[in-house]
Amino acid sequence: MDEMRNTKRLRRTGKGRIVAGVCSGIGEYVGIDANLVRIGLAIATLFGGMGVGVYAIGWLLIPEEGRDASIVQDLVGKQRDKNNGDVWQQ
Repeated sequence: MDEMRNTKRLRRTGKGRIVAGVCSGIGEYVGIDANLVRIGLAIATLFGGMGVGVYAIGWLLIPEEGRDASIVQDLVGKQRDKNNGDVWQQ
């Protein structure tokens, strides 16, 4: 049980957050300054626009600090509850 408490988890953080906390969460998880992550995403955005997509995917898939489920997991869970467990039901 103690091992689970000490495990490092990727989370969107509130500390150092500018928009959704994706860069600050990745920076904290990897152990680098969040500004380096932001610069990397800005460069990726300038050369092909990929940075915006990566940020959006991170926002949807990385849970917020203090939560266990991401936005996508919450939406899938609500849909599953709505359909009584059959996600593919129309």
